[in-house]
Amino acid sequence: MKQQLLLDFHCYPMTPIFGMSVHAVSSFNCMFIWFLAGSSRNVRVPEETAQRMLQKLRGKSEFTVAVTLKQEQLNSGVFLSIHRAEQRYLELESSGQKSEVRLHFQTKGQQTHTEIFPYTLADNQWHKVSVAISASHVTLYVDCNRIYERVVAVPLMDIPEDASFWIGQRNSAHGLFKGVMQDVQILVMPQGYITQCPDLNRTCPTCNDFHGLVQKIMELQDILAKTSSKLSLAEERMNGLDNCYCERTCSVKGVTYREDQAWTDGCKNCTCTVGWMSSACGEHSSQYDECPELKCPEAEQLTVSDRCCKVCRGHDFCAEGNTCMEHSDCVNLDAGASCSCKEGFRSLRPDNAYCEDIDECAEGKHYCRENTMCVNTPGSFMCICHTGYIRIDDYSCTEHDECVSGQHNCDENALCFNTVGGHSCSCKPGYTGNGTICKALCDGLCLNGGSCVSPNTCVCTQGFTGQRCETDIDECSEGFVECDSHATCVNLPGWYHCECRDGYHDNGMFAANGESCEDIDECKVGRSTCANDTICFNLDGGYDCRCPHGHNCTGDCIHDNKVKHNGQIWVLDNDRCSVCSCQMGQVMCRRMVCDCENPTVDLFCCPECDPRLSSQCLHQNGLLTYASGDTWTENCQQCQCLVRNTYMHVYIH
Repeated sequence: MKQQLLLDFHCYPMTPIFGMSVHAVSSFNCMFIWFLAGSSRNVRVPEETAQRMLQKLRGKSEFTVAVTLKQEQLNSGVFLSIHRAEQRYLELESSGQKSEVRLHFQTKGQQTHTEIFPYTLADNQWHKVSVAISASHVTLYVDCNRIYERVVAVPLMDIPEDASFWIGQRNSAHGLFKGVMQDVQILVMPQGYITQCPDLNRTCPTCNDFHGLVQKIMELQDILAKTSSKLSLAEERMNGLDNCYCERTCSVKGVTYREDQAWTDGCKNCTCTVGWMSSACGEHSSQYDECPELKCPEAEQLTVSDRCCKVCRGHDFCAEGNTCMEHSDCVNLDAGASCSCKEGFRSLRPDNAYCEDIDECAEGKHYCRENTMCVNTPGSFMCICHTGYIRIDDYSCTEHDECVSGQHNCDENALCFNTVGGHSCSCKPGYTGNGTICKALCDGLCLNGGSCVSPNTCVCTQGFTGQRCETDIDECSEGFVECDSHATCVNLPGWYHCECRDGYHDNGMFAANGESCEDIDECKVGRSTCANDTICFNLDGGYDCRCPHGHNCTGDCIHDNKVKHNGQIWVLDNDRCSVCSCQMGQVMCRRMVCDCENPTVDLFCCPECDPRLSSQCLHQNGLLTYASGDTWTENCQQCQCLVRNTYMHVYIH
């Protein structure tokens, strides 16, 4: 079969160039060639011509694409393209950039295969190019020379009806061929390259021819094998006929028996003899004589239908096997076994072999009374008590008093009230809460960290007493504490401590009773304030500034490297809340006395005089204030602010 593609190129923007004749497959002769240039062209094969060509190409695995051309240098363009969207079914192109020829075609699974042949066609020279595809072989001919021959996947020319056919480009914007082209042909025939190069050898069969021959040989081998098998079977049967005689058979109820073959027909033993057999085994039958001996009186022996042997009354037919399923029981009768649905189930078949559960709850066949809920179970039902009820019997429930039984969640200081299906809790008088948690109420609240444990009853923290814990216990004045002679008992809100007297300091043992207080040698450690005209003498618990014999001393003091005159009073530079005075060479400092009646009182140093801060405490350094209840640590002591008073808990190491 031959098919040459003929195009009416006068419909497209191409320029004819005279001067080269064309070898045509049929009677078609072309006296001009076509020059393709520029990018504004759409050389698409007309629909009628394309469909005629594609119809001949579909399903074929033996065809040749041939073209005569002259391609511009470095141009990459498509000679011929059959595609739909991005799926290329057959496309031949030349890349001048990479000096290669590419063949694209579709294989099984609609996969596009690309075969690349390194060769330079874009050299601005005339070439005859043929790509011959024969089953799994593809051959590239250039100028009648075989350049490449390769084994590839067999092309699948399953081309859809709406595929488009382009010449000299892939589409209107891509793969534009630039140069001169003549005789673009698709030849659906073996060795189609002969049309372009008639002198090439074509005596050998093509790969497609070879595949066809192999297929025919395989078909013939299959036919030969089947024929040989049938022949062997026929010979075997012929040999059997040669060595045997024709026996006569018997046919009973559609079953064929060979001569002398025996069988049982009901309760009779039958035998096939010379091909003759009566409907009741005739004279060739005998009574069934294999029944077991029965161990019961003859009066208790019963004849059962479909059985050749008698059985004793009460025979266990169920033990011999039955068809009763999961929810059906086998019942022995005199004449055999029967199935009976279990209680709570109904039959699905007349023989009662298959039974289904009865939903007593849905069908109203239960005995559940009020305050219960019916729940279906396999073969029965259950009566479940509603919440807050307890069971009386299998079908009845009564209200459950959680308050009486103690099965409630009320607080110990709450009252329990039984309700329908449950209970409620209410705090007792003098208590507040939601009933499950109740807290005692105390009038005016408990002060100084006390806890309200019962109505109007406070448990005070250590160091406080009174109905509302409003009174501080003065451990010092009441003789609860005996401090060392070098220490003084200092009462604090809720606490006390033994504070080293002036001129003494703790030696680091921090004894609670102050016995770790020892004298400070102010002269030795440089803590004296004696002026330069006096001499420091250490005393137990202090020091003395003495004038040398015969001198007249001023009594001035040295404080912060500054001279303070005897009798001078001043405020510390870094603590405006402390007042110091110089008395005969010794500096005495104390906290400013807070007189809240004085309208000029410094509220920074005396926050307790500020009505806006009535619930705050001043830190020891006079720079920080704390709200009532706040705690902090100072000199290894834990401090807490309690309604404008500050007290400390001493850490015991």
